[in-house]
Amino acid sequence: MNEMVAIVDNDRESLNSITTALLAEGFNVQPFVDGAEALQRLAAQPADLAILENKMPGLGGVELLSRLRKDSAIPIMFLTSNTDEVDELIGLRMGADAYLMKPVPMRLLIERIRALIRRAARATINSTNDESVIRRGNLQLDPTRHRCTWRGTDINLTATEFHLLKVLALRPGHVKSRDQLMEVINSNHVYALGRSIDSHMKRLRVKLKMADPNFTQIETLYGIGYRFVDARELVKAD
Repeated sequence: MNEMVAIVDNDRESLNSITTALLAEGFNVQPFVDGAEALQRLAAQPADLAILENKMPGLGGVELLSRLRKDSAIPIMFLTSNTDEVDELIGLRMGADAYLMKPVPMRLLIERIRALIRRAARATINSTNDESVIRRGNLQLDPTRHRCTWRGTDINLTATEFHLLKVLALRPGHVKSRDQLMEVINSNHVYALGRSIDSHMKRLRVKLKMADPNFTQIETLYGIGYRFVDARELVKAD
């Protein structure tokens, strides 16, 4: 799956040029000229990385960063024409991963984006080795005991099924491609080949539906991948 990059910039010329360059490099792009709209859309469909203009009318970049950081750990980059060092320090202290000044060479911007996405992917892989219990609504995963329960009912999962569910549940709402899921599975010394990811996901769903016929938390985005949807988002969608 091509990574999704969100760009929030009220400068349409800059927004269009960056969007065009990223599309040419194979990225998917969500362009926004309004911070409030970006916040709403990213809550429903998280991106792999966000690029924010610092100075925007309405919901500015710093406030948008603050709100995104409440629910998301995605890499966030400021790309701005503002030269105030104080703003740069504030942005970095509040959780921005990079702060670049306009104009920036497009090749440098693209490589910085790739580096931040790779770093986030490594962090996800490392987090799958965390032995703490994961709780997502009715779901509970205990890696130390290899135990999965849904609404208190034990679900007997294979090692591959357990790791697939774990990586999806760690970042609710985030889409994971088959390649990304295979990378995580293989990093845990559990090997799944080719399209067999789909077969494992199918069996995983069957087992969860046996415990709860209304289970719908694992979504398929055809041609893209899979994601675990928080129960609260399902309520909003209804």
